[in-house]
This record gives sequence, C-alpha cells and structure tokens, in this order.
Amino acid sequence: MSATPIPQTDSPKGLVFAIAAYGLWGFLPIYMKALAHIPAAEIIAHRVIWSLPIAAAVLLWQGRAAEVGQALRQPRLVAMAALTALLISVNWLIYVWAIAHDQAMDAALGYYINPLFSVFLGATLLGERLTRGQFAAIALAAAAVIILTMQAGSLPLVAIGLTLSWGFYAYCKKSLPLGPNQGFTLEVLLLAPFAVVYLIWQGAQGQSHFTGGGWEMWLLLGCGPITAIPLLFYANGAKLIRLSTIGILQYIAPTMIFLCAVLLFGEPFEGARLIAFPMIWAALAIYSVTLLRQAGQRRRDRRELAARRMQ
Repeated sequence: MSATPIPQTDSPKGLVFAIAAYGLWGFLPIYMKALAHIPAAEIIAHRVIWSLPIAAAVLLWQGRAAEVGQALRQPRLVAMAALTALLISVNWLIYVWAIAHDQAMDAALGYYINPLFSVFLGATLLGERLTRGQFAAIALAAAAVIILTMQAGSLPLVAIGLTLSWGFYAYCKKSLPLGPNQGFTLEVLLLAPFAVVYLIWQGAQGQSHFTGGGWEMWLLLGCGPITAIPLLFYANGAKLIRLSTIGILQYIAPTMIFLCAVLLFGEPFEGARLIAFPMIWAALAIYSVTLLRQAGQRRRDRRELAARRMQ
C-alpha cells in the first residue's frame, strides 16, 4: 500500500472527525461507569465482538475487505497485528478496570503523559533528536510521576500501564503495513475467537450479564459502536489534518476524563495531585509550543524551497 501523504493544511472535515473522536473518548467514562458492576474482561470481550461487524461493514462499503483477507495469508503481518491487538486489549482492560474502581483521574494522567512518552520512544528507539523544549516537557512529566509515587508509596500503575500500552501500540501500529480501518478490523478479528471462548465459558458458569437481557444486554451491545466509531472517526480524520493539530487535539479526551473524575465521580483532587497535574499541564504546554514551532519551521522551509524553484 502506498503511504498516505502528510496533510499540509487542516481540512474542516478532518477537524470534525478528529474532534468527534476525542469528544466521544472523553465521554466514554460515563458509559463505562454504568457497567462498573460487570467484570472488565467481559466488557472487553463484548467490545471486541460487537465492534467487528461495524468495522467489517465499513470495509465492505469502502470495497477494501479483500485487503484483510490478503493480510491473513501473511504470517509475519498476522504476527504484527497480533501484537498490536494484544497491546490495545491490555489498554482497554486497564482503562475499564480504572473507571470501575474510581481511578478515572489516574486514567486521565496516563493519557496526558502518553504524547510525551511517544516523544521519548522516538528518541530512544528511533534515534530522533529531542529539542530543549521536548526534553524539559519529558523531565517535568517524570518529576510529576515521582511526586505521585512518593505520596502514594507506589507507582501510579493505572497511569503507567495506560501510557505504556497505548504508547507501544501506537509505535507498533506505525509498522503495520495496513490502512487504519483494515488494521483495526484485523486486530478485532484476531481477538474475536478468544472473546467468544471467554463468553461461552462465562455463560456456562452462569455468570453472564448479557444473557439476562434488559438494560445490561443493551449496554454491552453498545460496547461495539462506542469502541469502533471513535476509532474510525480518528483514523479518517487523522489523514486530513496536520500532525501538529492532532498533537493539540489529543488533550481533549484526558481533559474530559479528568473533569468526569472530579465533577461526576467525586474523586479527590488533593495532596500530591494538586502539584503533579499542573506540572503535567505545564509539560504539555511546552510540548505544544514545540509542535507549533516545528510546524511553522516546516512551512517556512517549504516556502523557501518553492521560491528557489521559481528562480
């Protein structure tokens, strides 16, 4: 497949898609809180099973379903997709568990740290050079985690787990030679057999929350749309807007998760959190400035190159 060119301007359609995706992710804690009495593994199984027909329908509509079939005949590609499927399922599991156990604020922290961790991965694994601003942002975020660890006496495992699982998922996803919709479909297709076996076993134990019908069944069915639709919105929006714009918009979701934690779920915002979260926000502000400066420099370089070509 040919690489998708990086957009140089922000398409209004792309902005709508991206903002819708991050907005839906921001409201997701409210939906997950309604399922807090159900085991996280059962919720993940339903997220996998009911998102598969939606993803498949999108590929059929686009006329690209055959690409998933071709991918299944390539063992190396299947192995790569299995790794990304494992990482995203771990991320979902930690997130669902965190919301159910009143740790939504730590979930927000994890997603706030994630872009900085991605920059760190680029420097350590890909040899990318850090700017002074990026280095300062990463150092601030690390200091914030240290403060939270000292106050709690242990690492903020939810935040660290979400950061690591999503960061490595995004890193590995870049190496997957499939379009975003095809890649997501392949991932849930690989996870589906495990999800089906788990739900059959759970039903045999008389512990299924789905077979009882009622509102629980409908909420579990809804796990498909609330999983697939934001991911598909994001996948299509990201192709139409600049990387720097994505870098800024990605703060929408953790900010909404943070507000849900404080205003709706009544989680305490005190002690070390009063110090650590402002440090994270300052780090993200520094990171955003570096993104905008880099984007501005690229625009100037393109203008200078175009001017030289016209001479």
